[in-house]
Amino acid sequence: MPTDTGFSALAELATLVSVSSPAQPPVLDRWSAVGARFGEWASRPDLRGRLRAHLRALSPQDEMRLVARSRETTTHFAWCLRDEAAEPFTFWLHEYKPQRDWRRGYADSIHNHRYHFCTVLLQGSYLHERFSARLDGPGRAILSTSLLRRDEAGTGASGTMLADQFHRIPRAADDTLTFLVKSRAVRPWSLSFDPDTGVSHRHVPVESRLEELVAGL
Repeated sequence: MPTDTGFSALAELATLVSVSSPAQPPVLDRWSAVGARFGEWASRPDLRGRLRAHLRALSPQDEMRLVARSRETTTHFAWCLRDEAAEPFTFWLHEYKPQRDWRRGYADSIHNHRYHFCTVLLQGSYLHERFSARLDGPGRAILSTSLLRRDEAGTGASGTMLADQFHRIPRAADDTLTFLVKSRAVRPWSLSFDPDTGVSHRHVPVESRLEELVAGL
């Protein structure tokens, strides 16, 4: 029997969340169904082992590509494990920094995302808070927020967030790791909000600003 390597596991998940038929809307329009499939797949034993096997099997060239498409944030390292242009999603591993190294304004702010995503905690834990948000007319700023619920999420916990939903992670245990499947962007920007100061920020990805850069030169 062939060994279930990390690569085959990612390919298997890619196939699973891509499954569609003429009667179904595109993947981006049925992310809740993707979440159900992801949760079932992620609950299988030794997901960490399969992801570890995937990373260990990478060629030097694949390692360089992985590093080039990954990034550091103020609260965690975001490692992009799979990004195939033909697929309407990407796979990520988030490695949270020790709490003492966090800087304010990312995971710990109240925010949404430009994309939908599903996530599972591979190890560690964090406090997860969901919020409702009141926006201005154009949807370019958050005017106020209200806490909906607060949960302590531990290893094995999974969930789904849509691009119009708001949340934050105010704290995480050291060495916390999460695995995610993210949709392609469904919104041109995301928003964040500091409830202590009432200040809202709009976040536009750098790759969409090239035309503005050229126009300003």
